[in-house]
Amino acid sequence: MKIFIQIASFCDPQLPITIEDCIKNAKKPENLVFSIARQYNPDDQSDSLEKWKDDTRFKVVNIPHKESKGVCWARNLVQQQYEGEKYTLQIDSHMRFTPNWDETLIKMVKDLQKKGHKKPLLTGYVPSFNPENDPTERIQEPWRMVFDRFIPEGAVFFLPETIPNWKELNSPVPARFYSAHFCFTLGEFSKEVQHNPEYYFHGEEISIGVRAFTHGYDLFHTHRVVIWHEYTRKGRTKQWDVDKEWVIKNNHSHFTNRKLFGMDGLTQEGHEGKYGFGNVRTLRDYEEYSGLLFSERSIQQYTLDKKDAPNPSIESLGGFENWKKQFARVFKHCIDIQYASVPEKDYDFWVVAFHDDSGETLYRKDADKNEISRMMNDPDKYCKVWRDFQTTKQVTNWVVWPHSESKGWCDRITGKL
Repeated sequence: MKIFIQIASFCDPQLPITIEDCIKNAKKPENLVFSIARQYNPDDQSDSLEKWKDDTRFKVVNIPHKESKGVCWARNLVQQQYEGEKYTLQIDSHMRFTPNWDETLIKMVKDLQKKGHKKPLLTGYVPSFNPENDPTERIQEPWRMVFDRFIPEGAVFFLPETIPNWKELNSPVPARFYSAHFCFTLGEFSKEVQHNPEYYFHGEEISIGVRAFTHGYDLFHTHRVVIWHEYTRKGRTKQWDVDKEWVIKNNHSHFTNRKLFGMDGLTQEGHEGKYGFGNVRTLRDYEEYSGLLFSERSIQQYTLDKKDAPNPSIESLGGFENWKKQFARVFKHCIDIQYASVPEKDYDFWVVAFHDDSGETLYRKDADKNEISRMMNDPDKYCKVWRDFQTTKQVTNWVVWPHSESKGWCDRITGKL
């Protein structure tokens, strides 16, 4: 009944605190096996694991932080140390745990197996905690993941929200999506659905989720709070802060993800390989289950309405063509404008427009004085111009053209997607 615990940590002083809390709150701490990729700064020992250097439960790969190739690369290293443990738990290095968390998760998996789910997988964006005010600021409601948007690079983004009527539930709820900071399932998952080291960051969750589904795993969100996650990592070093080639890695990762899903006319080269889809279910099976259509970057209204999975089947909707009519291509994007680019104090409106590669305007919604004022007082110190709309065409660029009451039209600000 051992649990193979996977942690990829990057210069994180929360790492030893996370491990201590994990062990302290386990029902059977002797059954825990830690596989850790510790990407460390040689000049900072705040993430030191010296305390456990002689503990046989620990398998630690120490990597100088400037040699790191990204989180998916690190997660893949961790997975190579799997040795047949019954269960596996993948977490981040900044987590907190409820008492007897191991017993709770094992019971959930076993109960789901009794209901006919051969390979249950518990996952999700778990509730947040604040290490600067812990445990006071721990959220005490279980969360689920809902669709947010396809980003221009092709990956799918998600949002967390409280599971409706969670107090009335007695078992986990079906999930469409996978979270890399919390996954508990059968140990063989560590070999069956490994992280592709060519992925950098974005795209890992949708790719792992779909690959897991096609390998026969059934995805669920826990109906009770079991683990907490810190989302901000405020003031701490990220891998891309020290990697001069992170943009190259990131662009290659997005290309690999689009190729996996056959997006933008790319062929699904390698989708049957080690880091591809399984043979228990197909990509189309997942699209039918979840309401995502990757080739067209579109979403089914049933999913937008946040109704429980699975979605209505193709057969129940009268065939493939009728099923496709249920989808809409929703474009949602945030244009980031630095304050230095908009120095005037009397803007009365900004033109905000999106175009395709031929220059045709696909959508325009101008920012008025109220929106401009809100953006110019953002706590992150830059303007966030959010827009979303439906389109059947590929959006390739945007323009923001500010107008000042005293100076008239100012410099156009443009960007490519």
